[in-house]
Amino acid sequence: MAKVSWQVLRKDRELLVITVLSFACSIVVLVGLWVPAIWLFDASGPADGGKGGMNQTLALVGLATALALTVVGVFFKGALVSGAHERLSGGDPTVRSSLRRATSRLPALLPWAVLTFAVGLMLAALKEQAGRLGRFMTDMVGAAWGVATFLVIPAMIVDGHGTVSGLKASGSLLRETWGENLAARVGFGLLGFLAIVPAVILFFVAGALGGAALIVGIVVILAYVAYVVVVLTALSTVFQTALYLYATTGSVPAGFEGSNLRDSFILN
Repeated sequence: MAKVSWQVLRKDRELLVITVLSFACSIVVLVGLWVPAIWLFDASGPADGGKGGMNQTLALVGLATALALTVVGVFFKGALVSGAHERLSGGDPTVRSSLRRATSRLPALLPWAVLTFAVGLMLAALKEQAGRLGRFMTDMVGAAWGVATFLVIPAMIVDGHGTVSGLKASGSLLRETWGENLAARVGFGLLGFLAIVPAVILFFVAGALGGAALIVGIVVILAYVAYVVVVLTALSTVFQTALYLYATTGSVPAGFEGSNLRDSFILN
């Protein structure tokens, strides 16, 4: 499926640009929230709040950052799904058309981002307080949540579902798509692992050489890892959109005609 998704992605490299924009906006969020927070804390001095005040400030800024990053991630995921849907439907998407369509779905995407943030925060809090078995169970709940909500954003973008109805639609399709859902997670995860191996090797080589080689190596590694993340994010979104389209229409999307998407559903 990754190969077929790549063939679709090659026709619209604009989808990669959307992912790059997502990273850029995330950096802006980090800088925009943390630089003023650090500056204000330094300006007020430790005497005004002491260590407790600093911890409260860091906690609030951390929560705001996590929420903002979740909103950014959900919005650009919606834009990616928009572009992928247009291509899989025989159209020719652009960055502007994808962003415009995602913007039109903000009334659904924003509440979904808040809900995603709240669930993630709750699971993180439970995991921190739990023992070994509790942490394992929390991880299982998190994984189940990820599987059950795999098609929420495609449901919002493609069929105009709201937050609640999109969640219901994704859950109702779980019985038909759970095999492909898990296979995609494992497959793209394995692909990402294999793609990162060269970066790990380069890191050890650069570390052994030291000096300027280490600095150059780190720069190359960061650029390479960013590229891998961008490509894998776009690939998985293309597949995610194709899976939703086939699950809801019964027709193989354009570009996936030669894949085993139909056979895998028949087996299920």
